Amino acid sequence: MMLQNWCKLTFLHWRFPPASITSRVPPPLELESFDGSAWVGITPFWLSGLRPPSLPALPWLSAFPETNCRTYVRGPDGCSGIWFFSLDAARAAAVVGARIGYGLPYAWSRMRVQVTGPRVLYKSRRRWPDQTANTRIEVEPGRPIENGELEVFLTARFRLYSFIGGRLTYTRVEHPPWPLHAAQVIHLEQTLTRAAGLPEPDGEPTVHFSPGVTVRISRPKLVGAARRVPACSGGSLSSEAT
Repeated sequence: MMLQNWCKLTFLHWRFPPASITSRVPPPLELESFDGSAWVGITPFWLSGLRPPSLPALPWLSAFPETNCRTYVRGPDGCSGIWFFSLDAARAAAVVGARIGYGLPYAWSRMRVQVTGPRVLYKSRRRWPDQTANTRIEVEPGRPIENGELEVFLTARFRLYSFIGGRLTYTRVEHPPWPLHAAQVIHLEQTLTRAAGLPEPDGEPTVHFSPGVTVRISRPKLVGAARRVPACSGGSLSSEAT
């Protein structure tokens, strides 16, 4: 249904006791943990080339910053995926379209991604539906790294869950494996977790950076219909098409 590129993306992840996050995940979804911990991620990036498969990308409307706050879950169909606490984007039209079409908690924010030498700066200030969430995140990417078990758990997520009209849906996402780099946090301010009603993160985040991937996103489908397709299908572009 939709093509786009996710560029200059930083993964910031914190460990949490599972009991502190479980209540923020609606049933029938179940929180997934790794190494005994739940994980909450903030992922700022630059989105470009947003378009339906049959149409060209429009220069201004199809490119903008986005920042997500998320955790990791398993659906009643047995498939792993992402649960979003919030998604901030800098284009009001994209925010409205995603809220209506995908049931996702998008917010309209004033945002910027700035590259200065080796460093990447992400800034956001929420404008609607509230004004409670801001970020200022600066990182410096380093050397490429291999995807270990933790990196796969945190980044190899090819399904998102949301509710549309009170019914649980899933959306499949296909892209190549993330090319990951080590990264150092230069500056970090964020109130996304507080705005989502989450506990304050404790300690330094686990940080990964990626130059980006090309992405294909399907239409939302009812979770009950997932059993009619290969289990937990979706993934890299070499997998079965959407």
